[in-house]
Amino acid sequence: MGHGVVVVESSTTQSVPPPERADFWSELVNSFHCRMSYEFASRQNFHGQVVCRRTNGYQLVDWTCDALVYHRSAGQIRRDTDEDYRLLLPLNGQIAVRQHGREARLSPGASGLMTMDQPFLFTQSAGTRGVVMTIPRREVDQRLNSSAPVATGLDLTTGLGRVVGNLAVGLYQERANLTPTQFDAVADRLVELLCMLILGDDRPTAPPHLAEVANVVRRYVREHAEDADLNGRSMAHALGWSLRQVQLALQHTGTTPRELIKEERLQLAKERLQSPAYRQWTVTDMAHRLGFSSLSAFSNAFRQRFGVCPRQLRG
Repeated sequence: MGHGVVVVESSTTQSVPPPERADFWSELVNSFHCRMSYEFASRQNFHGQVVCRRTNGYQLVDWTCDALVYHRSAGQIRRDTDEDYRLLLPLNGQIAVRQHGREARLSPGASGLMTMDQPFLFTQSAGTRGVVMTIPRREVDQRLNSSAPVATGLDLTTGLGRVVGNLAVGLYQERANLTPTQFDAVADRLVELLCMLILGDDRPTAPPHLAEVANVVRRYVREHAEDADLNGRSMAHALGWSLRQVQLALQHTGTTPRELIKEERLQLAKERLQSPAYRQWTVTDMAHRLGFSSLSAFSNAFRQRFGVCPRQLRG
């Protein structure tokens, strides 16, 4: 998607004949997430509806449906990769998630994280309504300096948890009234607070203003990773800040403009090397389009970052 693009989708099983509704729901959920398997309590006249808002950075899906079990196998993970986190917030009913040897039972007032790159079993009761937010893995892992715990409950009824819950519900309720930039800015803050909640520490690691600057800079770099002239000075000018301000904000997150640009370009290269949509691109094309001076410079940087050369990852 291009800069500032937002996609809004609304679907219901009522739009198809009753015998086709279970299959319709399976294909619909797969399109929002990735390939999974489904066990319907009743395939006859299955009822479900979703509203999805998706921007360059985040996806927010509100759903309600009849009783259902979702599961994802190791084979499905190999065939359809998806590393991002899902933040689950039930609004009605109950959800049970089993993943990585843990199980979390979530009801209104609680939330939990899961990933799609590990097998899971996800069960919901009839009439469950909830919100699921797709969060890029790096947005969480960089803040925690590790992977987040999955299939564990987070209390949203008090303290910082309540703030996180209110922000998530508010983001959902106001999704139609926010511009893509506003939506992503709120989502960035939500993820920042979520990570603080996971760490059990309500003290920010950087002044709030600098944290906001760092989040905006990170998003700008991600969206302009293919710009050959992208550097600290050009991004600062485009965002209306001084280079020193950008450098200071990134310093509080443990990086520099140069390192951030390199990291985002390498992450984008990895995603494209694994995506069938970019199969026609050669590795040389990828290197040049992502601003690397040569194929060797790209290959060396990629190997240092991911432990394999680009051609090995593509297979």
